[in-house]
Amino acid sequence: MRLFKYLSKHLGAVALVFLLLMGQAFCDLMLPNYTAQIVDVGIQQAGVDHASTTELSAATHDTIAAQLAGDEAELFDSSYDIGPSGTYVMNDFGKAHRAELDEVVALPLITVFAGADADIDEDLVDQQAIVAARAEYASLGYDMNAMQMNALLLIALKMMGFVLGSVVISTLVGFVASRTGAKIGRELRTKLFTKVMSFSDAEVQRFSAASLITRGTNDIQQIQMMSIMLLRMVLYAPILAVGGVIMIARMDISMGWIIGVAIAAIVVVALVLMAIVMPKFRIMQKLIDRVNLVSREMLTGVSVVRAFGQQEREQKRFDEASTELMRTQLFTNRVMVFMMPIMMMIMNIVSVVIVWVGAGQIDAGNIQTGDLIAFITYSMVIIMGFLMLSMLAIIAPRADVSAGRIDEVLEAEVSIVDPMAPVEGAEPATVGVDACEELGAHIEFDHVSFRYDDSNEYVLHDVTFTAEPGETLAIIGSTGSGKSTVLKLIERFYDVSEGAVRVDGVDVREMSLHDLRAQFGYVPQRAFLFTGTIESNVGYGVDGISDASILEAIDIAQASEFLESKEEGLDAEITQGGTNVSGGQRQRLAIARALAINARALLFDDSFSALDYKTDAALRKALAERLPGKTQIIVAQRIATVMRADKIIVLDEGSIVGEGTHEDLLRTCDQYREIAYSQLSPEELATETGSVLQDSSKGGDGR
Repeated sequence: MRLFKYLSKHLGAVALVFLLLMGQAFCDLMLPNYTAQIVDVGIQQAGVDHASTTELSAATHDTIAAQLAGDEAELFDSSYDIGPSGTYVMNDFGKAHRAELDEVVALPLITVFAGADADIDEDLVDQQAIVAARAEYASLGYDMNAMQMNALLLIALKMMGFVLGSVVISTLVGFVASRTGAKIGRELRTKLFTKVMSFSDAEVQRFSAASLITRGTNDIQQIQMMSIMLLRMVLYAPILAVGGVIMIARMDISMGWIIGVAIAAIVVVALVLMAIVMPKFRIMQKLIDRVNLVSREMLTGVSVVRAFGQQEREQKRFDEASTELMRTQLFTNRVMVFMMPIMMMIMNIVSVVIVWVGAGQIDAGNIQTGDLIAFITYSMVIIMGFLMLSMLAIIAPRADVSAGRIDEVLEAEVSIVDPMAPVEGAEPATVGVDACEELGAHIEFDHVSFRYDDSNEYVLHDVTFTAEPGETLAIIGSTGSGKSTVLKLIERFYDVSEGAVRVDGVDVREMSLHDLRAQFGYVPQRAFLFTGTIESNVGYGVDGISDASILEAIDIAQASEFLESKEEGLDAEITQGGTNVSGGQRQRLAIARALAINARALLFDDSFSALDYKTDAALRKALAERLPGKTQIIVAQRIATVMRADKIIVLDEGSIVGEGTHEDLLRTCDQYREIAYSQLSPEELATETGSVLQDSSKGGDGR
């Protein structure tokens, strides 16, 4: 079981729990013994538990002594001293050898009170000797009621001591087990998060975000709970069962076959039920993934759901996923509920059989009533131990399934990894956005083709181009033409299928991911902000960045006006995903975040789509004037965004169908011309670029 693998890293805690459980088992197993003493000694024997009395009258002493000879006589004489009142009192030697003394005086003491001709049953010698000892105490004037109460109180105090000891030890076990389980959960969450952070987009899509969330929450919680149960119950059950067997063996009662039959019945029931529920546990975790997926989609796209009035449809979809999970959970719960009555029936049948068989042995004088009670208790302890193991055998598979799902992530092979001997890239510039001519990166695509691992169709076909330092290169094309994939290959979110992507002449696969990505300021197609403040989001990529650098990045990104509208300034709150700001504001802050790290190349993945034309033009003008040394690659849909680029690449179905300036492409590339005329009028296209931008800033789509 994989769970033991996690516990193996906490052997110190496991050893401590094992020792504590040994102590708890000792305390718990002593209680039935004292229960038997209450019945046999405290009640039936009126507090007298030895045939050898602590005091003997002179007549009784002499009568017993007369019937003994040899070593027995010597033992008897050495065990009693005559007291001041003429009676004989047991000395320390006698107390130390009391078990032997009981056997020596038993028959002689019986003859003292029953007569020499008394009918003595060999099987009942011990009980008749106790009766004679009680008579001796009574003849000496002892208060038998007080003796009985003292014996009961003494047994009760001993039982209370063991109960308190068991409570204290159980509390310590719970503390250590809970702490160990929490540590295992923390370690697994840390490992899982670290592993997921190393995943490329391919691995994230293979597992799905919803499934990874389930594995990091529900699955780890299952493992954590099961780890605690392993320490508290699985370890304790066999200790308790073995201890019960030892205690029964000491009682020398020949009814062990009953317990063996009961254990066999429990194991059979557990195996049958386990075979039924194990497949359901595997299904259950996948259904939890499904519920999380549907919930995540509903919450993320709640505005779309409302806009199209599809609340009932989404509710139905969620109900279907939730109902399927409910049915599976009900099935497993019903199996568990069905298990308990069977186990209780087995235990009750065992109790009845023990009483029936034990009654005959009591009648035959082989055992006493208290012994039978103790045997029943120990039998229940043994059966409960196996019962706990059986129940855990049914519960554990679910945790084992969860452990398998966690291991599946931890053992997953990451497709994008650092090379064994990475080539050092250029050193990133100092923090800030000050431009310098030599800052730009040389980016080259050399006959690059790419397809996803689970697809036979290529997304890019033989793509070749170069972005020189300080150059602005724009990529435009229809939806699905592979524009965003180009940027992802530069960032090495995926590896090329054929060809090579180089930065400053070095294949990106030969550079460490940290050095490679430190060269780029990347703005994804979907601008995402983290919970925090404007300052923490813009300065996300750099530790210890100054406020001045943040403000400069915000100014270039045309977000200064937005910042000034916030009373808190840089400390203005940003909610999860940036949902408390508009799409354009969110996009400008994402651009400022990329600018703040002073990367050598800026990668904009359709990052101006939420900006109006005026802001778009102002931003591109600020980038050109204030960051002339940086390499810029802009993926865009709007002609107005790309027309002033130094070089424009037109993609169509993953292939380059045009490359050049705006004017060149209008003359030579049909696809570019088609896109251009779909957005701008011929008059606007004929006008100088600056005039076009000025006219298009008046709003709309430029038409």
